Amino acid sequence: MKPIKYVRHAKKRMKDREVGETETELAIEIPDLCEPSIKGRMNAFKFVNGRYLRVTFKEEADHILVITVTIRKKPFKG
Repeated sequence: MKPIKYVRHAKKRMKDREVGETETELAIEIPDLCEPSIKGRMNAFKFVNGRYLRVTFKEEADHILVITVTIRKKPFKG
């Protein structure tokens, strides 16, 4: 798998929402659901540590760039 890099916004959201890099990487590597988003991005959904995580990322030539991270107590879909 390609190395994962984070934009400043993603790092801030992860800190604010107490989401670690391990959880974020797990959502990207083994998502429960993954679907296309805008501007060539992807949304990876994962239920981890009792909450629903959405990681928006873009696959670049030599790395994966995490754009933002969102959490919920209820599922995003359904």
